[in-house]
Amino acid sequence: METELDLALWLDKSIVIRQNQLKADFLDLFEQVGNSFSNEELTNFFGNSKGKKISKGNQLDGFPYLVLDLIRDFNLDSGCNIRLVSWFGHGLFCCAYFGKNRNHDPDPFLEGGFRLGRGDKPWDLKLQLEVLKATRPIPKIDSKSKLWIKQIALSTTKQQSLQILNEEVKNILKVKLN
Repeated sequence: METELDLALWLDKSIVIRQNQLKADFLDLFEQVGNSFSNEELTNFFGNSKGKKISKGNQLDGFPYLVLDLIRDFNLDSGCNIRLVSWFGHGLFCCAYFGKNRNHDPDPFLEGGFRLGRGDKPWDLKLQLEVLKATRPIPKIDSKSKLWIKQIALSTTKQQSLQILNEEVKNILKVKLN
């Protein structure tokens, strides 16, 4: 059996234009979120902050994505990172990572709708989404590294979405670290 090429999709410029515009909108949104927090604020929260960075790609399990990392200390023992991920076809996610030697109050995360993800593989978003979809109770917090994750419902307007994302980050930056 011969497979047909979907030439109508291939030649539909409007789909590519819409997707590229949405990528540009999310890039702008992440730039605005990143610029909303000074490097001093991030360093006051976590002394070893390495600032902010936006990454993007086209093949996270076959879908485009954009990532905003704030703090950027990925050490599994002592690190800390706040991550926003826009994953096309899946949604927008907020993650807060704390290395196994970083103690913090879990209550703000639990009250904020976060779920405790898999700390052993904190950067595997596909695995973390399985945790979000699971119906089992939140795992007991132990001495291992911790990744808090939640899906964020955005507004259709960039300004309201910016406010939503800034509030999420502000709430994380209020958590006391030991």
